[in-house]
Amino acid sequence: MKKPRDPKAARGQRGRDPHLEREAARYEAPIPSREFILETLAEAGVPLADDDLARAIGLRPAEMEAFARRLGAMEREGQILRNRKGAILVARKLDLVAGRVEAHPDGYGFVAPDEGEEDFYLSAREMRKVLHGDRVMLRQSGIDRRGRREGTIVEVIARGNERVVGRLHREGTFMFVTASNRRITQDVLVEPDGAGGAKPGQVVTVELTVQPSVDARERYIQPMGRVVEVLGDATDPGVEVEIALRKHELPYEFSANAKAQASGYPARLREADLKARADLRDLPLVTIDGETAKDFDDAVFCEEIQAGPRAKEAGVRSGLRLVVAIADVSHYVRPGDALDHESRERGTSVYFPRRVIPMLPERLSNGLCSINPDVDRLCMACDMVIANSGEIRSYRFYPAVMRSRARLTYTQVAAALAASNGKAEAKARADGDSAGELHELLPQLQVLYRLYERLARARKQRGAIDFETIETAFVFDDKGRLANIVPVARNDAHKVIEECMLAANVCASDFLQMNEHPALYRIHEGPTPEKLAGLRDFLKGFGLDLGGGDEPHAKDYARLLDSVKHRPDVQLLQTVLLRSLRQAVYSPENVGHFGLAYEHYTHFTSPIRRYPDLLVHRAIKAVLRGERYTPGSWVDLGRHCSETERRADDATREVEAWLKCYYMKDRVGEEFEGSISAVTGFGIFVALDGVYVEGLVHISELGGDYFQFDAARRELRGERMKKRYRLADRIRVRIVRVDLEMSRMDFVLAE
Repeated sequence: MKKPRDPKAARGQRGRDPHLEREAARYEAPIPSREFILETLAEAGVPLADDDLARAIGLRPAEMEAFARRLGAMEREGQILRNRKGAILVARKLDLVAGRVEAHPDGYGFVAPDEGEEDFYLSAREMRKVLHGDRVMLRQSGIDRRGRREGTIVEVIARGNERVVGRLHREGTFMFVTASNRRITQDVLVEPDGAGGAKPGQVVTVELTVQPSVDARERYIQPMGRVVEVLGDATDPGVEVEIALRKHELPYEFSANAKAQASGYPARLREADLKARADLRDLPLVTIDGETAKDFDDAVFCEEIQAGPRAKEAGVRSGLRLVVAIADVSHYVRPGDALDHESRERGTSVYFPRRVIPMLPERLSNGLCSINPDVDRLCMACDMVIANSGEIRSYRFYPAVMRSRARLTYTQVAAALAASNGKAEAKARADGDSAGELHELLPQLQVLYRLYERLARARKQRGAIDFETIETAFVFDDKGRLANIVPVARNDAHKVIEECMLAANVCASDFLQMNEHPALYRIHEGPTPEKLAGLRDFLKGFGLDLGGGDEPHAKDYARLLDSVKHRPDVQLLQTVLLRSLRQAVYSPENVGHFGLAYEHYTHFTSPIRRYPDLLVHRAIKAVLRGERYTPGSWVDLGRHCSETERRADDATREVEAWLKCYYMKDRVGEEFEGSISAVTGFGIFVALDGVYVEGLVHISELGGDYFQFDAARRELRGERMKKRYRLADRIRVRIVRVDLEMSRMDFVLAE
């Protein structure tokens, strides 16, 4: 047995810490790194008590509190383990693996190891010990019949669910909650007298007092809890949002400190606020947004500029000046303050149908930071000169004060532009819609449109991919119930603003890269080799090919899309091309944006609703001051912001799915025409014409044949009758079931 080092000798061991400089840069009072702690434990060869380990790494008494916190974090993350005597062991030396439980609705599950290796399979029996989201230490117990590594849970190191939201049920004298999260498959027993007045059938939040486990005699202990919140009946207006907020753990209430900070700012700008800012209040900047928008991040102005004689002699031609003014949120939300903590935790605003969960308190998001008309607002300006070719010739960033001339909508601007081009129907619409205001601003809007045409041409030459998708909007009645689902047309005004924002975002990324300042880039990588191979196999069946070899560019995708745009199966081909690409994420490592065909790209234009944009603003300001902005680990921030974005997307998608089911619940038995929107091994999903919802035709409902799933061709093919069901095929179906609990619709083929 090795003994811990002599204390005097141990003091000098701090210099052996391989990450001493990193810890010193992060903390005012650095302590030994995790890596050095693990190395010291491994060298000891035996479990060490806390005091012995502290002496071995030369810890001082004043550092013990921070050391205890670090050990707690390492234990929660599965790097270390304690034996029955409380001594510390290195988990890896026991062949234990730490990871997060990913449950499946059918009862089994997996553990995704922290080190990124292959997942472990957990049987339904093993899953009785845990819930989805728990962190565990496990040991490999074998290989199952499908060749997957099977695991046995040794210890639960952190529980992932303190509360569960779901439907309350009664069975005899017992009450229990079935979770809305289908990955939580175990019912939660309600303690005697723990229902808190809730009635069976209501949606409730239950606080867990007992977590699931299996005792030494292999007896199953069911999770148990107390009702702490009644959300209402399942079909009450807005309950679906309340469920999503709690299910996805979305922060929806601001802390008292954050609200106090927001309310403490004066309603009007002070002289001190205007210091070192350009004055753009005489520039006729305008906002152009949707009819229901309340938070206005951006305003735009565009004018023609003529090159002087000397410039013309030097070969410089005339162009366009574009000013994109973005709300200066960083003036109000400072690093480390209460508002910064809240906005970082949220990562993004979440836009549900009829309800918004803002990243910032309403006093800022809809007030002080929102570029409302006819009030002075602080902004960060991106002032660009754009050549007639659409190339950004020059740009500069500066803090400014501005005053929006008008709050315009996409519909107004599109109608005004169409009317100015002689379209009679649009002219009549524009004449009845803020005619005076639009007439005064029309020349500027026309210049903006000319700018858009130049930028759009440059976009096409660059080879950016332009997928045509149908977006929908939910229309509610005066009682808050869904009345209709309608398509949202993307008009010229949408495209104008989109190109202006893209230009500003590109300038922001170029500015930070040129000044070698770290930042979060919005990166979008091309297809993986596996997806590319599958895509090529699919296209081969249609006599098509994607150019670019093993590393295609966005331009290759754009050319293929352009070549098939008049084919009847264009929707099918576009869908398959889109699904071959990876998801865009935030990262400090700039690898470019594949879809937009940019070598560098970041998000600058929406700091009211996206935390990465706020970080970019701070970085730009730091460069302008000759400083560096260090918010912590850029890698961790990128991962966090990507996760909060996915969390928001998942939550809104689930709410929309439930609303669509509610909308169709009284139409069971009706028949609809539709298109196959997805093909799987268990059936086909069909998107219905005119109502913009989709449901499943199970494989057992496809007819008297055995159907084989061809993943490469995205089709189900009958063995005997050779009947094929392919992505985008037209089909007629009948609705047979709408399940509000599961947010799912079941169809059968219409006879």
